[in-house]
This record gives sequence, C-alpha cells and structure tokens, in this order.
Amino acid sequence: MTSPADMHRGLALRSYLAASHLIAPAAKPVLRRRLQRGKEHPTRWQEKMGRNLAPRPDGPLIWLHAVGLGEVLSLRGLIARLGQQRPDLSFLVTSTTATSAEVFAKNAPPRTTHQFLPLDAPAFRRRFLDHFRPDLCIWVEQDLWPGMVSDLASRQVPQCMVAARMNAASFRSHQRAAGLYRDLYSAMAMITAQDAATAAHLASLGAKVKVTGSLKPAAPLLVCDEAELERLQRTLAQRRIWAVAPAHPDDIALARTAHQKLRDTDSTALLIIAPRLPQHTLEEIGPRRSKGEVPAPDDAVWLCDTYGDLGLIYRLAQTVLIGGTFGDVEGHNPWEAAALGCAILHGPRVANFKTDFAQLADASGAIAVATADDIAKALVSGDLPRIAENAGRAIKIASTQTDALAADLLGLFDCTTET
Repeated sequence: MTSPADMHRGLALRSYLAASHLIAPAAKPVLRRRLQRGKEHPTRWQEKMGRNLAPRPDGPLIWLHAVGLGEVLSLRGLIARLGQQRPDLSFLVTSTTATSAEVFAKNAPPRTTHQFLPLDAPAFRRRFLDHFRPDLCIWVEQDLWPGMVSDLASRQVPQCMVAARMNAASFRSHQRAAGLYRDLYSAMAMITAQDAATAAHLASLGAKVKVTGSLKPAAPLLVCDEAELERLQRTLAQRRIWAVAPAHPDDIALARTAHQKLRDTDSTALLIIAPRLPQHTLEEIGPRRSKGEVPAPDDAVWLCDTYGDLGLIYRLAQTVLIGGTFGDVEGHNPWEAAALGCAILHGPRVANFKTDFAQLADASGAIAVATADDIAKALVSGDLPRIAENAGRAIKIASTQTDALAADLLGLFDCTTET
C-alpha cells in the first residue's frame, strides 16, 4: 500500500491539484448544457458533483472505475470472480458516459452499485470518498484521475491499475506529461497490462508492470429478454441471420453491399445492423427496433437502433461482423459475440483490440475480411461452425488470466485490510 509519504507529488501533479479548484465553479453550468444536449443522464447528472449518491453498502467495498461502455462491461467477469471468492464484498463501479450506465444496469453483477465518477474537483472528490469510503480502488485500462489518485493515497486507500492498454499514439501523449504519470503510477500497489507493448510503454514512464491480458474474455454472457428472444426466434425461424455490430458507417456500407451479394443466393437472409450510436442513424433502411418494428419475411435488413440489445442480437445471429474494424475506430470487443456462439468476422483495423483479435487468430477463431466480396464468401463458408467452436475454446483459455488476476487482487486486499 502506498502511504502519503511514499507518493511523490512533483511540480506537474501539484500544478494539476491547484488548477483542479477551478473545476467546481464551472461544473454546474457545463453539466446543464450537456444535459440539454442529451449527453448527461437526465436524473443522475448531479452524481458528477458528488451529490445524490446511492447508499453505501455495508461491509468491505471494492471500487472499480472504467471510462465507457465497453470497459465497464468488461469488469463483470472480474467482479464475479472476486465475489465468488469473497461473498462479503460489495462493489462500486463508476464510469463517465450515460450509455455505460444504461447498459450496465441490465448486466450488473450481484452486490454491485453503479455511479458516475465525480469531476476531479476537490469538493466533489471529498464528498464521494467521504460517502463511499472504498477499501480498494481498481482503475481499469487507462483512465486515471490525478486528483482522485492523490486523495486516495492521502487516505491510505490502496489502488491498482489493471488491464492497462496504451497504443503508440496514447504513449506519445503520456510522454508529454511524463512527470505527472510517473507520480500517479507510483501510487499504485499493482499495475497490470493487456499486452507486452503496453507494458513496455508503462515501464518507460516509471511503472512496474506485469502482463495479465484483457478482462473481456472472462465477462459473463450479455443478458436479454428471454420472452422477446423466443418470440423473435419463432418469427425469424429458418432464416440465415447475421449482424454487423457495434456498427459505424464504414462497416454498415460494406455489410449492406455484402448482404446484397448474399441475397442473390439466399433470398431469406437477414442482416441485423446494430449502430454503435443509434441516435446518429437517420436513414430509413428497413424496420427499426426503436419503433417496435419486427422484420417481415421479405425484409432484408433490420435496424436495431437501440442500446443494450447486443445480448439479443448475438443470440439471433449465426455470424457477426465486428464493427469499427474498417475505419479509425480500430475495432470493438469480439468476445461478447463469440461467447454467445457466433462465428466472428472482422476487418483489418483492430488496433484497439490487437491482443484480443490476435488470441482469436491464434485459435483459428475468427475470419479476417477486407472487402464486401470477402464478407459474402465468408458468410456461406462451411467453416463457420468450426470457427465459432474455436473461439469458444479461446475464451476458456483467455479467462484463466482473469482468474489469476482476481486472486492477486484479493491477496493485496487481504494484506491491506489486515494491517
């Protein structure tokens, strides 16, 4: 555990802490403007000022923070393993996006509370920490809030950074504030990385790191409404169903072209499009789930323009083209679809999930495609069942890394709570 005396606060961190006093006066008007634009939760936005917080559960509390939807969902497997080994633990999960709260609420593990992380102002941090009094803080992937890290160290709350992910561009930006990050990493009792490249980047910034892989393969299955699933399975029986998700414009354009080719040989085929940002999808391309519409037998495309339905979509589809893999997004999580038995297709742009797609490739658990012709050919391949089975085996292998990480975290937790 890092004590206040152990954590170094150099000029960069001290300057940040001084400047963070300016956040509070601007917070309310900024948050209200974001609320008007639909970028904040309509009833919970004041949590970002440390107000209207949920009750603190009794007993020891582990706090985990992840920035957005994908990162928050990845926490579920780690929480499940920690909770299985220590039934007395409760968990607090924080994030910053409204979407992450909405979807996580449908998939939250037992004994887990979600809150929005307060803005990094001294008064907001104090309210939050006085209220929840966490016994351990786990920062996930790459989102560190300097003021909160400093305050936790001052309160002698142990902190870890797990499943860190840092590509070359992110590393260059971190280098510009190397002194700040060196101080923040010094406050961590343990730091783990998803891959060797990230570990090397962190080490050059002064961190002591070990590689433990991604949390995403170990996450529980996404949930869905079972009655709705059964109804749709009856309605769509005997159809070849595939999906592109979470989809961006480049993915959608290629998928639609590939689907036209597929329909030339299978007129019953149905493409489900699940946009990453449903509110940005304006074109009428078929029935829309947001309007309660269900595909008719002659509908070629179904637009699932709602949040939190990937668990349903992946159970309906036999094959999924992972979105974000044909443009600057550089990929989305392939494990959620693979865990539900889907054969995985993906484009060439996977830098944000390089380790995950590499694990699938090593297991022959995914098909890389580059063009609409590639996609159409893959969709009728007789290898798809084998690809899906291989991905399932890859999940089991990759999940063992999260088992070991949970054991390490509990060992740290037990040591710090005994002292």
